[in-house]
Amino acid sequence: MTADISRKKDDPTASGRWHVLSRQDVLGWLDTTAQGLTTEGAAPRLERYGRNELPAAEATPALKVLARQFVSPLIGILVVTFVVTALQQHWADAAAILVVLLLNAAIGFWQERKAETAVRALQRLSAPTCRVVRDGAERELAAAELVPGDVVLLQSGERVTADLRMLEVNALQVDESMLTGEVLPVTKQVHRLPVHTAATERTNVAFSGTLVTAGRGRGVVVGTGSGTELGIINELVQGPTGKTPLQVLAHSLQRRIGVVVVVSSGMVFLAGLALGRGVSEMFRTVIALAVASIPESLPIVLTVAMSLGMARMARHNAIVRSLTAVETLGSTTVIGSDKTGTLTRNELTVEKVWTAADGTSDLHAPDLHAPDLHASDLHEEAGSPHRGRLPVALRATLRAGALTNEAVRAPAESGTAGEPPLDYTGDAVDVAMLRAAVHAEAVTPEERDARWLAHTPYEPEIRYSQTVRVEGDVRVLYVKGSPDVLAGMCPTMATDRGDVPFDREQVSAANHALATDGMRVLGTARRILDPDEPVPRPLQPPSGLTFLGLEAMEDPPRHGAAEAIAACQRAGITVVMVTGDHPVTAASIARRLGLGTGAQPVTGLDMEDMDDPVLATRLRESGVAARVTAQDKLRIVRVLQDLDEVVAVTGDGVNDAPALRAASIGVAMGRSGTAVAREAADIVLTDDNFVSIVDAVKQGRVTFNAIRKATFFLLATGLSSLLAVSVNLIAEQPLLFLPIQLLFINVITNGLQDIALSFEPPEGDELERSPRPREEGMLSRTLWVRTMIAGAWMATAILVAFRWTLDRGYSEEHARTLALTLFVMLNFWLVLSARAENRSLFRLDPFGNRLLLGSALGALLLYLGATQWALTDDLLGLVALPPAEWVTCWLLGASVLVIVETDKLIRRRARSALGSGPSRL
Repeated sequence: MTADISRKKDDPTASGRWHVLSRQDVLGWLDTTAQGLTTEGAAPRLERYGRNELPAAEATPALKVLARQFVSPLIGILVVTFVVTALQQHWADAAAILVVLLLNAAIGFWQERKAETAVRALQRLSAPTCRVVRDGAERELAAAELVPGDVVLLQSGERVTADLRMLEVNALQVDESMLTGEVLPVTKQVHRLPVHTAATERTNVAFSGTLVTAGRGRGVVVGTGSGTELGIINELVQGPTGKTPLQVLAHSLQRRIGVVVVVSSGMVFLAGLALGRGVSEMFRTVIALAVASIPESLPIVLTVAMSLGMARMARHNAIVRSLTAVETLGSTTVIGSDKTGTLTRNELTVEKVWTAADGTSDLHAPDLHAPDLHASDLHEEAGSPHRGRLPVALRATLRAGALTNEAVRAPAESGTAGEPPLDYTGDAVDVAMLRAAVHAEAVTPEERDARWLAHTPYEPEIRYSQTVRVEGDVRVLYVKGSPDVLAGMCPTMATDRGDVPFDREQVSAANHALATDGMRVLGTARRILDPDEPVPRPLQPPSGLTFLGLEAMEDPPRHGAAEAIAACQRAGITVVMVTGDHPVTAASIARRLGLGTGAQPVTGLDMEDMDDPVLATRLRESGVAARVTAQDKLRIVRVLQDLDEVVAVTGDGVNDAPALRAASIGVAMGRSGTAVAREAADIVLTDDNFVSIVDAVKQGRVTFNAIRKATFFLLATGLSSLLAVSVNLIAEQPLLFLPIQLLFINVITNGLQDIALSFEPPEGDELERSPRPREEGMLSRTLWVRTMIAGAWMATAILVAFRWTLDRGYSEEHARTLALTLFVMLNFWLVLSARAENRSLFRLDPFGNRLLLGSALGALLLYLGATQWALTDDLLGLVALPPAEWVTCWLLGASVLVIVETDKLIRRRARSALGSGPSRL
């Protein structure tokens, strides 16, 4: 929390911009000194600003969650029908409706009661204690008791406990990747910065929750609790989350069905009274109508289908934390991906090496390891025999980078596919240079681990490191550092013609070309010491060096990331890189991955002057947003969502958490990601690989297709019974179906079949289709028309069979049983045809969904048993039918298969004549 000190109107600290002030001005505004506060002075500030802790959102009470399960239109209708049925003392019907209500509530309650622990994960980032200066002396203090004006001491390995404006630094480096996404630690300094410096570039401020990786420092507290950058992110994470596309579609569908049921029931009720029917009879008729129209098993279908999708995704390294996330990923239209650790490996790697002898060499090129073609004296490296087939100048450059290096060997770990194991630890630059040299056999691990004679570590102030090594009979001084610093130390440079005068313009041009590609560039040099030359300790600034070459490093793309992005683009999904990293670095990676059109990245500062439509356009053009904060990422998500995009966000840092939670679907990295990111996400990738997202998208689409097929089946059967009951009443015929009969069909027999539809295997072209248009709804236009056709045909067949049976003098119970049997047979053939939206049933593997085939046959046997058992006969109001009538119902039921398959055939031929439409991009 920023200190509550009276400020002038133009005071820059009113916006928390402490970086613009000098150290003395900061101390003045906070009414403190470099020696910190006294205990007496800190006490009132603690009372005024509160403890240095992050507030947590209150969990939703269980009763409130349970109550929400009864507010949907369809459930409301079922509740009313239950009450009316109970008042009329039709206990069997009432009990059946009650079971459906309780089952639906239990499923919804289970889905919503997932723990929201993202905020608690954020709180764990605050260290329990810290070192402060109180009463003029250093002491240990609980981090929660820090107040603005306290002076905090930092050293390597400690976590920053509040936002600090730095007063003193000694080679202080802080890992801010959790906030910025950058791999390299940030070197801190104490000087004031321009007003418009982005939060990610405020090098004179240390942010709460970040980790000190090297050096020491002293800073004054300028923000605690909710007033820190971490606190701002905490508030964003606690913000409201929107409904997933599937939730929106399901609610819209239920609302439409509810309106149709209420209007239809009201009209039928009034029509019945006008025709002279009794009130009690009409109540029972309307209840039967409502029960027939409501797809009671739809919630179960949704849960089963998404649970199956969850299991499939787990087999493809994606752990789903929310059931609705399964389908949402399949309907994604835009993926906003973090760069570091998601599209890239989250580790520096030497990608290119420049030498005057060989020019720029790609270390990963397959033809790099060619025989030496140079005849210079570099063929025999100082004190070391020639090894390998790598060009000598290149090998010498790599060797120098590895021999003045502080990385240490660590136990090797197994890497992921296409990536070598990380077997060194330490500074990211040192690790990258050492690994490159060892992999290229420019140096052996034993040579690298041999003791040096003298060493000067790399310091930001001097921008180089140097090491004296003994190699055979000679001593060699190796130096690595900033190319412009080495330029003043090197009178000569190595070429294929031997050592020549140093060419500053040539080296500067090479350095600029590599840096323009977004790479971190360091130079290497060496000098063989004279036999009688002393080695002072500490070493003096080097001179008389021979410049060897440049090593260019970057965090490279993950193996297969480019192919995964291309697959997303073919599937109609736009991929946008959203990162806190430098725009040049982000643009370089984007080019290698095939993102965007090559336009300049959008930066966080650019976004301040853009309205939402302009921002959306720029994002689509460039494909990259760089130097963005947590607030910027959140705005990008909301801008795209306002354009009706289904936005998936990937990330691994604390700065990604608000966007992960606000997105339609949040995807976090499981291995390298922070606990905050994992808890804010809906899906966690166990292999941290963007490639896994493509597999998850496919499984999401398979899941939605299964839900869509089951929904079509349920709505078609519901429509048929709604039309049949309504028309039968208007025709002044006896009650067509009893409420309990329809519940039995909808929940028991049809319920088994539409659940089995959830197990339908992929059709194979899921990633060749464009994302589903948002306006399309749960069913496509094709399926809505097919629902109307199939429902009307089934209703007609049922009514004709019912009237034909009555006209032949059979009882109402017999006619009702035959109509219900025909309804069951029609459903049997319809569910088989529903296996594919466009493909012919006869082109599908008949045993491709054994569960569906078994459940369809099982439903027939279950119904047959119900008609033969006296107890169920009495409960359901059924009578036994002769075999001839069973055969007749079986054959008439197959007519709906002919109707649906004919519709598919006509549409396939129409699409073939018109050609395929363009994919949505």
